[in-house]
Amino acid sequence: MKEQTITLYGTKIKTDIPFPFDLSHETQTQGEVALSSAVPESIVSAITCGLPLYWAHGRNVYLYSDRSFDGSERGQPWCYEVKGVVTFYWIGGERTVYYVRHNDTSVALLSFWFIHLLLPLYFALEGVYDILHGGAVEIEGKAVLFAAPSMGGKSTMTDYFIGQGHTMISDDKIPTFVENGRFMLAGSHPYHRPYRKFEDLGYRVEHFSRKFLPLHAMYLLEKAELERETVIEEIRGFEKFNAMLPHYLYTFPFFQRKRMVYLSRMMNRVRVFRVKRPWDMEKLPEVYRAITAHSRSL
Repeated sequence: MKEQTITLYGTKIKTDIPFPFDLSHETQTQGEVALSSAVPESIVSAITCGLPLYWAHGRNVYLYSDRSFDGSERGQPWCYEVKGVVTFYWIGGERTVYYVRHNDTSVALLSFWFIHLLLPLYFALEGVYDILHGGAVEIEGKAVLFAAPSMGGKSTMTDYFIGQGHTMISDDKIPTFVENGRFMLAGSHPYHRPYRKFEDLGYRVEHFSRKFLPLHAMYLLEKAELERETVIEEIRGFEKFNAMLPHYLYTFPFFQRKRMVYLSRMMNRVRVFRVKRPWDMEKLPEVYRAITAHSRSL
């Protein structure tokens, strides 16, 4: 089967899998990863221990290695199993991810798990990106991030901005990294999932971010009474750290120190604002105008 190269999370992915999604966009990249079905037996035999990782999209997901989870080291074997669907393997410090399909898993299902869930975890464990949970779009070429508690409206807000012609950076898992002292965002992939349907990547957006952008501002969405107008106020000091910490993905104990340092540095460089807005879909245009005007004023 012919090998193809696609771009996901600012990374070139080389694979012979015919991904059933339109990933033909051209974006800025840094590095390559291969996806292969030729799993070395040495990796499989090295896996000796693991734990249930989470329940996601109606599936049990497990993470395994050959040692207790007190770090992520070069040469360490990893195994990510989606029960009944697919198992992924890789070696720490290397840039090939291997896969084994379970039963009659379709290419579409394999692709969903690889793109939406495996790759962000892989990049976090490999130290390529620190991953934030939220939505991110461009406002006049500047990257802004929306964060909210679960079911708090970040996907709805991202969707509304996309509908107004704004370029999407990510709608869920946001890759971040530091470049020349600036905290940068990489685009995830050009699909948006504004609803909660299991194992569905969503719809393809017309405008997707083509280059890495410095994070301009963060907006933390909060509910307000229906009759209130949208209010945007800056969060300062240590409260910024406390407000954004829940939106830093992956809580392995060995990530804790790095996470604290990274987020503290980010909070010293990026402004964070609380958006108190009425919990009403009909008020979305008002909230949209308030945020866009505020971002332009910074």
